[in-house]
Amino acid sequence: MTQLKNATVDVTRLLRLFLALSLLSTSGCAWLDVKQRQLIYRPTTGVPASFAGLPPGDQRYFLDVAQTAAGKSAPPPESGNGLNERPDPPRIEMWWLPNKDPAAPTLLYFHGTFRTLVANVRKIEALREAGFSVLAVEYRGWGLSTPIIPSEKSILQDADMAWAELQKREPRPGMRVIYGHSMGSGVAVDLASRQRPQSNYGGLILESAFTSFPDIALEVGRVAWLLAHFSGERFASGEKIGLVERPLLMIHGNLDKTVPMNLGEKLFAAANPPKAWVMIEGGKHSDLDAVGQAQYQQAVQQFRALLLHHATAQSPAPAAAAASDTPAASNGPVSAGVAAQGVAR
Repeated sequence: MTQLKNATVDVTRLLRLFLALSLLSTSGCAWLDVKQRQLIYRPTTGVPASFAGLPPGDQRYFLDVAQTAAGKSAPPPESGNGLNERPDPPRIEMWWLPNKDPAAPTLLYFHGTFRTLVANVRKIEALREAGFSVLAVEYRGWGLSTPIIPSEKSILQDADMAWAELQKREPRPGMRVIYGHSMGSGVAVDLASRQRPQSNYGGLILESAFTSFPDIALEVGRVAWLLAHFSGERFASGEKIGLVERPLLMIHGNLDKTVPMNLGEKLFAAANPPKAWVMIEGGKHSDLDAVGQAQYQQAVQQFRALLLHHATAQSPAPAAAAASDTPAASNGPVSAGVAAQGVAR
């Protein structure tokens, strides 16, 4: 009985300590804030020595964070630590992987925590195989972008830079697709929800998505939830998804232990139609394109067909469509294999 009482006291003290640390973090303690963000995002700088580089025809280049696409000053870059000490101007790394079909729609790729674009090559190539050109962004803190301890604010600033670049790469609004995996799903939902008019893009693809950081923490336990609840890092997709009015595809693995599938289902339920849910049997957090390769390709290709169908239907006249290089209906009808809404098991 005494041991049980002592254990209860220890847990209570631990909870109070974590709560105090979280409150300190929100009260202006910069050191705790940096440590908290470092644990959340696990930024990874550099490029593995084993990476031979992009193949011929693909491009890696950099965008100056201090300038917008229009040449005006962007919001001050979010650093939040002493890592950004080198004299180089803040920058983000971009990858451009064009599809062999010059008329293919273009997908803006947002990755998750920890892994850099190099570790996302297989997934990026799977999306290109499905019929997209891919523009991928490396947030500051990852890869060859400026090394910082990132925050939700800095990541969303980088997303805005990438969006401006996408608009230059893909002038056809209906052919722009916003994609996000894991944390990148929060980036994608935020960006899509802020588009006015919503016709600025054609659709949204979310993989291993969640409702918010605190909801993920709650799945881990109450202590983690308390820490996340008092953090400024939220990526509250559940509060933003209702503002998205374009076609949505969500893909999740039933064995995902990082972002439990019920959080993806909850986000899907809050989304507007048309929408499609695809569950990959045996899929974990980052292997859906490999474990369920055929199902994954079918789902993404059918979403592409839906995109082309909508773009063709919205063309004012065949002559105008031809003038804007909008793909014709001969690219294929919308397949009935993935429902416009509902949960596909």
